[in-house]
Amino acid sequence: MKNRIKVARAERDFSQADLAERIGVSRQTINSIETGRYVPSTVLALKMAAVFEKPVEQLFQLEETD
Repeated sequence: MKNRIKVARAERDFSQADLAERIGVSRQTINSIETGRYVPSTVLALKMAAVFEKPVEQLFQLEETD
């Protein structure tokens, strides 16, 4: 699964720590999601979509290998 979390953060000028605090996870979790080492739960993905005011499918997309 690929994601655009880093781009969305940059558009809002949020640090990883800012986003982590807004959705109640650690900065390390945000880093793991951005680098593709961790696939977020549906609840976490929806929280991120709400923070960025975007549909979840604009933040996360399946890859052919998924």
